Amino acid sequence: MVFGRSLTESRLISSANYVRTELPARLAHRIRDMQQLPYVVVTNPNISDVYDLYYNAFDTFRKIPEITTLEDNDRFCKIISENLRAHLTVIPKLAMGILESSGLMDNRELDRFMNTILRSRISRRVIAEQHLALTDTFHAPWFSPGAKLSESEFIGEVFLKCVAKDVVERCGTAIRAIAQRAYGPDVPIPEISIDGHLEVNFPFILSHLEYIIGELLRNSVQGVVEKHQRLREKGKGDDGPVPPIQVTICESPQHVIIRVSDQGGGVPRDVMPYLWSFSKGAARERLLANLGQVPKLAATLEELKAEGEGGEGGSSSREPLTFNHPGEPANYGSSLASLSSRPPNLRLGMGLPLSRVYAEYWAGSLALHSLEGYGVDAFLQISKLGNKNEQLTTRASMDAV
Repeated sequence: MVFGRSLTESRLISSANYVRTELPARLAHRIRDMQQLPYVVVTNPNISDVYDLYYNAFDTFRKIPEITTLEDNDRFCKIISENLRAHLTVIPKLAMGILESSGLMDNRELDRFMNTILRSRISRRVIAEQHLALTDTFHAPWFSPGAKLSESEFIGEVFLKCVAKDVVERCGTAIRAIAQRAYGPDVPIPEISIDGHLEVNFPFILSHLEYIIGELLRNSVQGVVEKHQRLREKGKGDDGPVPPIQVTICESPQHVIIRVSDQGGGVPRDVMPYLWSFSKGAARERLLANLGQVPKLAATLEELKAEGEGGEGGSSSREPLTFNHPGEPANYGSSLASLSSRPPNLRLGMGLPLSRVYAEYWAGSLALHSLEGYGVDAFLQISKLGNKNEQLTTRASMDAV
């Protein structure tokens, strides 16, 4: 993050060469992991497709010569963008492969493999998209090479002053609108109330936080709406407002904790054992059918938009570029922008486990406490990026990741 505060041509070239050497090394470790799977698992069509994607990307990046000019970097960025778009199919294919491989391999081993693959995927996309964003910044008409960016701006993909309250409000507005379209204009949608430390801000990758908060709020809104509908069908409900969702923000020196509380009836007892698992037990066949409707997935809040609102099939094209003025939230056209459409009420069974992977990657955590019959409290702990206790994965341990 500090690297990008004073961006020059030489620093941009150094960033390009770092990404050029890191991507094939990290891809090679994941290829090795897939090669060590049982033969019956690695030959699953979906797992096999992911293997081919990874190998082709590895073969492409390992052949790229040292980058010495801005023209070299522009060509390199085009290759990165093409690979980011091609790999939008990885998450749904992996999820379907894991579900189809249940019973062929211990579920705990499958979950461990999936978590490792996803953590590594985050690491690769972060460094790739950070470099794309820095390149876009360098070419922006408002940017002066070597000038220090103000504290109100993005540095690449990192938003230096991410205000938790603003993120919750923005996600809440989007999720409530999605739910209203999904359930109909006459269905009451719960309000989202926010209290606690409302002014807290911290450096973070905005799209990652939006995805986690979006998934938590979506689960809560769906739980409350569907519980209310069940009560009405039994003649026990009324047409009045439904209970609100309460979001509490708490700041400590190294962390920010966000609690999302709802009265949506809690998590059914038979679902709890599979809550954080990618292999979903009895729900396997239904989730496989749902995943088949989502050929591309980048894990962003934008994908919760109703079909036709978001981009189609991956809008991560590098041209035309959209440059924002200093201090405005930037849209760098990366894969963490508007991507493949996803029907708002299509449940994939991977929102919570994937959100926890995101949280833990940045030295945070995600926990959930359910009171069956009443509701759920979800606790998201965020480690402030850039503080002295930052615990990001080192290169030595990344080889194991």
